[in-house]
Amino acid sequence: MTPSRDIARLIEIMAQLRNPDGGCPWDLEQTFATIAPYTIEEAYEVAEAIADNDMRELRDELGDLLLQVVFHARMAEEAGAFSFGDVVEAITAKLIRRHPHVFGDAAARSAGDVRGQWERIKADEKRERGVEHKRTLDGIPTALPALIRATKLQAKASTVGFDWNDPRAVLAKLREEIGEIEAELPGGDKDRLEDEVGDLLFAAVNLARHLKVDADQALRRTNGKFERRFAAIEDGLAEQGRAPADATLDEMEALWQRAKAAG
Repeated sequence: MTPSRDIARLIEIMAQLRNPDGGCPWDLEQTFATIAPYTIEEAYEVAEAIADNDMRELRDELGDLLLQVVFHARMAEEAGAFSFGDVVEAITAKLIRRHPHVFGDAAARSAGDVRGQWERIKADEKRERGVEHKRTLDGIPTALPALIRATKLQAKASTVGFDWNDPRAVLAKLREEIGEIEAELPGGDKDRLEDEVGDLLFAAVNLARHLKVDADQALRRTNGKFERRFAAIEDGLAEQGRAPADATLDEMEALWQRAKAAG
C-alpha cells in the first residue's frame, strides 16, 4: 500500500489496521477511552508546532491529529454509530448553519453582530437536541485543562455581570490570596494550602483575562523561558567541569541572572 493525498486512502488504512483478520494487535485493542488521551496529546503537539512556527512539524502533527479523528470514526462505524463521512457532513452542515452572514440570504448577510449570531445559533442547536443549560456555567467541559477551563468559567460568569471592571481590582484580589496563603503557612495544612493556592491561580487567570492575555499561552512561554535559562545554568557550570548538584544556589542564581540579561 502506497502513501496518498486522498483521505479515502487514510480511511482504508485505518480499516485495515482495525481488521481482526491480519490487523494491528495494538490498534485492535483500543477503545474510545484509551485513544482519548492521545487525541488530547496530539492537539497540544499541534499547538506546540504553531508556537515554534515550524511548518514542517505542523504538517506532521496535523496528520497525527487527523489520524485521531479517523481512528475514532472507524471505531464508531464498527459499533454502528456513525462513519467518517457522517463526521464530515456534520461539521460542514454546522459551518454553513453558523455562518448565515456568509452562506445565507442577503438579509442574513447584512444582519451584523456575527459573534452574537454565532452564540444564538449554538443555543438553538442545543435546544433542538434537548440540551438545555439551566445555569450560567453549564456546558463548560470538565476535561478541559484547568487554566483554559478557569478562563471559560470566568468569561461565562462575566456575561451576567459577575466580574470586576478594572484589572487593579484583580491585582488587589491576588494580594489578598497571597496573604491568605501566608496565614496558612504556620499550620501547614495541605488541604487548606491547596485551596488557597488554587484561589491564587484562579485569580491570576482572571488577571490575564482582564489584560486580554491567554493564560495558557503565557504559561507555555514562561515554561519555555525557564527551560532556556536553566539550560544556560547547566551550560555555564559544564564549562567549569561542574554539574548543578555541585553548585550553590547563589552560583546558579548568578548564572540565571546572566541568562536573563541575555534575553
